[in-house]
Amino acid sequence: MTKQKSKFLKTDKKSLIVGSIVATLIAITPYLFYLYESVPDTPVWNTFLFTYTSYNYQSANVAMWILTSKAIPLLLLLIWFFTCRHWWYHVLLVPISMYIFQVFGLINGDSRYLDEFQLIYMIPVMAVIIPSIYLVKARIFNQINEASKSMEELEEEFKMSPKNFWQRIKQYF
Repeated sequence: MTKQKSKFLKTDKKSLIVGSIVATLIAITPYLFYLYESVPDTPVWNTFLFTYTSYNYQSANVAMWILTSKAIPLLLLLIWFFTCRHWWYHVLLVPISMYIFQVFGLINGDSRYLDEFQLIYMIPVMAVIIPSIYLVKARIFNQINEASKSMEELEEEFKMSPKNFWQRIKQYF
C-alpha cells in the first residue's frame, strides 16, 4: 500500500513547480475576480492594448464583471479537470463547455441573451460524455459483481495517468 501511494506523492522539481503554479492560480482567483473594478463605468474602455465598446450593457465595467463571473469558474473547472485522478473526471467537460460558450458569447459582442440558448449547443457534448460515463460506471459495477476487487482497486484500473500536460491534452484529440 505504501508503494502505491508513493507514486502519487512525487516530490521531484517539475511536479513541485507545477503544483506551486496551480496552487497560486487557485489562491489568486478572488483577486482575479475583482479585476473588473479597475474597468471604468463607461461604454468605451480605452487601454494602450485595445479599445472595448460595450453596446448592450452600456458599461464596460458591467461587461467585465460578467466576463470575470464566467472566466473564473471556467479556470477553476479546467484546473480541476486537468488535476483530477478519478474515473468520472470527463463529466467536468459539460460545465466547462457551458462556460466556454458563455465566454465566447460575451466576447463576440455584448450578447443580450447570454445564458439563454447555450443548452442547445451543449447537446452534442452531453450526448458523448454522459453515455460514456454511464458505460464506465456500468463496467465498474459489473466487475465488482463478478470479481473480488474493491472499489478502490477498480478505480485505480480506470485511471488514466499521462506523463505530462501535453500527453493529457493529446488523449482527447
